[in-house]
Amino acid sequence: MASPLKPITEQIAPGVWRHAGDIRQGMNIYLLAEDDGRVTLFDGGTAAMTAGVRKAAAQIGPIKRIVLGHGHADHRGVAPGLGVPVLCHGDERADVEGDGGLHYFRLDRIAFRFPRAVYPRLLAHWDGGPAKVAETLAEGDEVAGFVVKHFPGHAPGLIGLWRESDRLALVSDTTYLVDSMKFKPVDWPNVPNRVFNLDHDGAIESLRKLAALEPRTVAAGHSHPLAGEPAHIRMLLEQAANRG
Repeated sequence: MASPLKPITEQIAPGVWRHAGDIRQGMNIYLLAEDDGRVTLFDGGTAAMTAGVRKAAAQIGPIKRIVLGHGHADHRGVAPGLGVPVLCHGDERADVEGDGGLHYFRLDRIAFRFPRAVYPRLLAHWDGGPAKVAETLAEGDEVAGFVVKHFPGHAPGLIGLWRESDRLALVSDTTYLVDSMKFKPVDWPNVPNRVFNLDHDGAIESLRKLAALEPRTVAAGHSHPLAGEPAHIRMLLEQAANRG
């Protein structure tokens, strides 16, 4: 059995690998094989994952660029240290180059004492710091055989990547497949925790937008992918949106 303290890399679809590391292998970076033999990374995990994702990508090809699903500390971590172009949605640029969205977090509203005390330290530990954005993306742009989808709410410029051929959605934190207060995976999707959301109602609507795509596989920013028949996955995502 693999150690939960070591990163893992697993293929989840043709040309797509999930590199999982940090706490209980709970932070995900996706490796997308390009036609030119290079690799695009989607999402940036935590700073501690930099060496691991560089090693994992080397088994496929040189890293071409990194596309950030959004700019929070646990999603931009490796971006400053890889020496490759950093891309994000135009509405996320200020936070990727700034404080990673910390200015709208409401950590003081976390109900439980332990996570309320530990999150400021965790965010600082995970963060690789601001990253200079080389190029911005918008809904409808194409990246490595995927189409960019804008899912604002959790962050202003949160994006996912959608591949209709196999109904694969790489969605960053459009949905949580973890309990962010207990630091453990769950078996059902949820709206991101409101203490981290810029616009909670917007996050709910973005989850409905994702549901309407009827994905077969939802690969989020944390934990294992959620997979099943598209109608069933749509139902689960809509139920999550209804719970709010």
